[in-house]
Amino acid sequence: MTEVGRQFGRMVRQAQVESRIPAVSVALHRADRAPWTCTVGSTGSAAPLDERTTFRIGSVTKTFTAVLVLQCRDEGLLDLDDPIGAHLDVPEHGELTVRRLLSHTSGVQREPYGDIWDTLHTPRLEEFLADLARAERVLPPARRFHYSNLGAALLGQAVARIRGGTWAEVLADRVLGPLGLADTSLAPGPESATGFLVDPYSDHARPEPNTDLGALGPAAQLWSTASDMARWAAFLADPAALDPAGAVLRPATLDEMRWPLTVTDEVLWGAGFGLGLILVPQGDRSGGSRSVAGERVLHVGHDGAMPGFLASVYGRRGGAGTPGAMGCAVLGSSGTGVAVNELSHQLLAASARDDPADIEPWTPGEPAPEAYRGLLGRWWGEGFEYVFSWRDGTLQARGAADPAGKPPAIFEPLPDRPDILRTISGRETGELLRLTRDEEHGNVIKMHWATYRFTRSQETFG
Repeated sequence: MTEVGRQFGRMVRQAQVESRIPAVSVALHRADRAPWTCTVGSTGSAAPLDERTTFRIGSVTKTFTAVLVLQCRDEGLLDLDDPIGAHLDVPEHGELTVRRLLSHTSGVQREPYGDIWDTLHTPRLEEFLADLARAERVLPPARRFHYSNLGAALLGQAVARIRGGTWAEVLADRVLGPLGLADTSLAPGPESATGFLVDPYSDHARPEPNTDLGALGPAAQLWSTASDMARWAAFLADPAALDPAGAVLRPATLDEMRWPLTVTDEVLWGAGFGLGLILVPQGDRSGGSRSVAGERVLHVGHDGAMPGFLASVYGRRGGAGTPGAMGCAVLGSSGTGVAVNELSHQLLAASARDDPADIEPWTPGEPAPEAYRGLLGRWWGEGFEYVFSWRDGTLQARGAADPAGKPPAIFEPLPDRPDILRTISGRETGELLRLTRDEEHGNVIKMHWATYRFTRSQETFG
């Protein structure tokens, strides 16, 4: 084992001891290294604890349901602004939109009608749909973030109805199979860990019951291994590396899912929600390391909790040292072992810091096309200086004072109109950049970006 591996193993063992978790399974996936795994503890049965041991992953299940929804959108089977009632026959709340349900801003109550976490009676589909008439709208739509298992279940059942199968069948056919997540399933197996409630004042641990969630399954039903979940986290962060053909989902669609639609707290903007994904910007939160000034690092994924289990599954994007397809999963067999929720973030940060990605050498590329060579360099707009350059086969622009980690704006010419370019990412995404040339030599003398004038020297408006 490498020194870094020993360091990571020590972090896992420390978390297991401090949070008193009977079993912990951890995996770290990255494109440039062999997968790293670690298990500590015992399953609570005669089965040995190893990397094939499955744990309940709870609400991490929602990320799979979200991907199924976006698959339907990409195929034209639904629109994110469709009311859920257009795809599922419901007696109430049919006007709630798919987008609001995905981002937990629909305002519908958290759980299905009834005290299901007290009685452990989970409804079958017919009962679940009928009881919607008794569920409350606790907030107006779009008022604020309000987490809802009920909303996630509605989305999963709508996908099943659209595809003409069960949610489980659609999931296996369209996600688990194509990505090779063979150890992810709806039910525990003989080698699964037992979930426990650990007594706060003694070392006693009582087993929790396993509950089939029935119609609520799309919100929290799945069991999996840390290795499968680290791979899934890497897919959420860097889909092109794990699914280059886009068989499961186009990278651009994952970009859309990762865009924040709401924050989870009105004052402490420490986490947000996109389309079914939790977004956690990284600052001074873990591993004893501080982010480089201006560095933009995002952990994307989800946490999960079920009786006797906690899970944390996140991929890492951005930042110095971060390799491609980087994901971490931490699965624990205690419903109160809260170290699970931070350990995934700590391991991702430590891996990028202490075992950074290799630095690939720069190599010369092709020159900029003749039509754009004359516009490269410094321009001024709105009183500020910008630098336009040709990098990686594209025209790019960034503010002269931008931190190094801020992505540039990238442009793409319109078909048959090389002097009008669309901003496809970065600042002013979607807006046009128009080039104005002099009549005598064809040199670019002025540009308009999102209608704002850009010139070679600083000028006033008008």
